[in-house]
Parts: sequence; C-alpha cells; structure tokens
Amino acid sequence: MNNWSAWLILFVVPLYVLDQLTKWLVYTSLPVGRGVVIVPGFFEIIHVRNTGAAFGILQGLPPSWRTIFFLMVTIGACYVIGLVLIRQGTGDAFLKAMFYLVIAGALGNLTDRLRFKEVIDFLNFHVGTLSWPTFNMADTYISIAIVGIFIKTFVKGEKGQSQ
Repeated sequence: MNNWSAWLILFVVPLYVLDQLTKWLVYTSLPVGRGVVIVPGFFEIIHVRNTGAAFGILQGLPPSWRTIFFLMVTIGACYVIGLVLIRQGTGDAFLKAMFYLVIAGALGNLTDRLRFKEVIDFLNFHVGTLSWPTFNMADTYISIAIVGIFIKTFVKGEKGQSQ
C-alpha cells in the first residue's frame, strides 16, 4: 500500500464515515428545525439545512447551479490538494493531515449536496442571543485544517526568519 492510499484508508475514510454517520443520526432522529439541548445556554444539536456554502453564502443561486458549482469547487480543491501532496512527497505529516482533513470535509459536504441538494448541519453553539452559525463535522474538519495550515505556515515563517 502506498502512502496516498494509507492516508485515505486510515485518516480520510474514518473521518468521512464519522461525518456521514452523525448527519444520518440527525437526519433520522430529528425533524428539520428541531433540536436537543446538550448544555443549556451554550450547545444544542439542531437539525438545519444549508443550501449555500459556509455561513449560507450562495444560497440565492438556483439549485442546479449550486450543485454544479460545489461539485466543481470540490473536485478542483481535491485536485490542487493532491498536487500539493505529491510535491510535498513524504514531508511534513502535520501538513498532510491538515490537507486530508480538507478532503474528508469537502467529500462529506459534497455527499450531502449530491443526495439532498443541501447540507445537513446540526452543531449549534451560542451564548445568550449570540450564536455561531450551525455547522457539521465536515465543516469542523475544514476549519481545523485552515487554522492548522495557517499556524504551521506562520510558525514556519517565524523559524525561517530567525535562522
């Protein structure tokens, strides 16, 4: 088994399955708009649908355009990440993990878009009337990856300047 397939099998597939499993649990146990309070005043699981991108961006596009757009963006992102990973070779495992998190998240949300023409979101954090937009595990993977890549790039940049 090569390095690429090992990462897919041991990292991406379990994360993708976790994303799809959590969405399936919400889909089968909570009607849209209904929720369960986990930590009063802070966290609940609520079944919502997002037809757009992060924070509802692009919700106004016609459904067929959205599907094609998100399909192309996902394919393009995975292709570019694949190129970066090939160029990186056997390099930094942390950066590889961050890139594979993006792939797992992108594929998780793409699956929803292809199945439902929208994404199932369910994690809702809030304090009083202040609320973060509801999201899912795939969104979490992508967000962690972006922060991780930013930190790694920033830290690497600092090390490079001090040498």
